[in-house]
Amino acid sequence: MIVDERMVTYINSLDEGHTAFLEQLEREAKSDGVPVIRREMQSLLKFLLAAVKPVRILEVGTAVGFSALLMCEYNPVSCEIITIENYEKRIPVARENFRKAGREKQIILLEGDAAEVLKTLDEPFDFIFMDAAKGQYLHFLPDVLRLLKSGGVLVSDNVLQEGDIIESRYAVERRNRTIYKRMREYLYELKHNNELVTSLIPLGDGVALSTKR
Repeated sequence: MIVDERMVTYINSLDEGHTAFLEQLEREAKSDGVPVIRREMQSLLKFLLAAVKPVRILEVGTAVGFSALLMCEYNPVSCEIITIENYEKRIPVARENFRKAGREKQIILLEGDAAEVLKTLDEPFDFIFMDAAKGQYLHFLPDVLRLLKSGGVLVSDNVLQEGDIIESRYAVERRNRTIYKRMREYLYELKHNNELVTSLIPLGDGVALSTKR
C-alpha cells in the first residue's frame, strides 16, 4: 500500500457507488481475477470527466471494459471512446459488456498491440487513459503525445508499483526490474517533457496526471 490501508478504507467508505450494471461488472471481474481500476481511481476519473468534459477519449488497455463503461456513463457530455486491447481472451468479454450496457456504438474496441494500433490513429483526443502493460508506457508515449490535443489530459494509472518505484533496483524482485526501470524513465519523461505539465499523486497504485501545453 502506498497510502495507509485504514485511510483508503475510510475514503472508499464514502464512495456513493455506481450504476447497478457497473457494480455487478466490478464484482464479476474481481471474482474472475481480472484487474479493474481501484475505487480511489474510479472516483478520480469521475472528477476529471466532470471537470474536463472530454468529447473524444482514448483508452490504452480495455480488459473487460469496466473503465471504458465508467467513463462513458459518468462523462457529462456525449463522447466517443476508442479503447485498445491485445489480450484475445478478454476482447469478446469486453465487447459483450459494451453490448449489454447499450454502449457498443459509443465505444470502439480496436484489437492488437497498442504500440502498432496507436500509429494508425490520427485524430486528436481530449482525454487519454493509460492502463495497459506498465513496461510499455514509455514506448507508447511518443504516439500518445502526438494524439493528445493541446489542453488535453493524460491519465497514467499504476505508476508507483506498490511503492517499489522508490526502492533501489536491487531491492526489487529480479522479474520486475525491467518494468521498474522503464517506469522510472517514463515518470522522468512526464516531468521533464516541455510539452507537458505533470503531477504525480500517491492514489491507488499511483497516478500521473499530465496536461499538454
